Amino acid sequence: MTPDQVAEILRQLLKEAMILAAPILLVAAALSFVLSLVQTLTSLQEQSLTAVPRLFAIVAILGMACPWFLHRMGAYTVYLYSNLGRYLR
Repeated sequence: MTPDQVAEILRQLLKEAMILAAPILLVAAALSFVLSLVQTLTSLQEQSLTAVPRLFAIVAILGMACPWFLHRMGAYTVYLYSNLGRYLR
């Protein structure tokens, strides 16, 4: 396996990881912004006010998007195994 092939595999892996993490990170960031804005406007500084809704939102996103996550990971795994011979030469 050449260094170029290793770099290509790692590039594809990082791309898939970013695609899979993006929905969770975007929802968590947007919800954090909204909750922070509400806390600022109402002068409530309770830490559980931000942690609990964020946790529920992340669990909900994971539950709803789980089939999509599994499909993406399965497709990537099939791609790697189907091209395994190319990488081992």
